[in-house]
Amino acid sequence: MSPRGRPRGFDREAALTAAMHVFWERGYEGASLADLTAAMGISSPSLYAAFGGKEALFREAVQLYGCTFGDRTADALGTQPTARAAIEAMLRDNAKTYTDPGLPRGCMIVLSATNYAPSNIGVRDYLAELRRANQEDIRCRLDRGVEDGDLPAGADTAAMAAFYGTVLHGLSIQARDGWDMDELGMVIDTAMAAWDRCAEPAARH
Repeated sequence: MSPRGRPRGFDREAALTAAMHVFWERGYEGASLADLTAAMGISSPSLYAAFGGKEALFREAVQLYGCTFGDRTADALGTQPTARAAIEAMLRDNAKTYTDPGLPRGCMIVLSATNYAPSNIGVRDYLAELRRANQEDIRCRLDRGVEDGDLPAGADTAAMAAFYGTVLHGLSIQARDGWDMDELGMVIDTAMAAWDRCAEPAARH
């Protein structure tokens, strides 16, 4: 017998994926329960029975995003041989996802809670913490670049992480506004042209 409120033949993974796309496209505030249940193919009581409510569903959807479409940053930072190659791959790989015609535009973690009601401050803080953690991952990769010798000793890796993290977030916003990959590529080219200047030891700035 199915759990109370859950429809017969319920596919939880498929429902969660559908919810992720709604939140990604419309944001937390913009995604109504009606939008979510229609996309997921379930009733409101079934949503609560399966996921515990809208915020719990959103957090689970963000986790799904992070290990599917949102994993480009971790892949780039973890696989590229140098800090510079890692940052460039991070920007370009994410930009490709941001402009994929088969997906909502931009980054779900950047765009899902730009507007929020006071009652939903927990959602805002949750996403802000994820973005801070992402920036810290960038800094750690840059620190490793210093250790490996492909960044000079004394490079301000915190400032570099803040800069390239901000570029990454900006690409998401521009993609949501309709920019294509070529336009985002020009921004990335400019950001990478600034690499050597950004990497100079702080005392030389």
